[in-house]
Amino acid sequence: MTEENAMEHIENLRSGSIHEVRVKKEDFLSFRAILTKQEDFKHFRGIAQRGGDVIFQYMKEPRS
Repeated sequence: MTEENAMEHIENLRSGSIHEVRVKKEDFLSFRAILTKQEDFKHFRGIAQRGGDVIFQYMKEPRS
């Protein structure tokens, strides 16, 4: 996953145009590296799936 592609997914989650995005196991580390640099990082929730994929969602309230 390219940085440009990851930022597109992050922006779509923020805006609410998509509810969730599935990140493949092989793309997780690159996606997470970009995600952790975001100012609103605590608003993103990752839900691990069987097989190593992760589903990310954007929450209105930040996690603690």
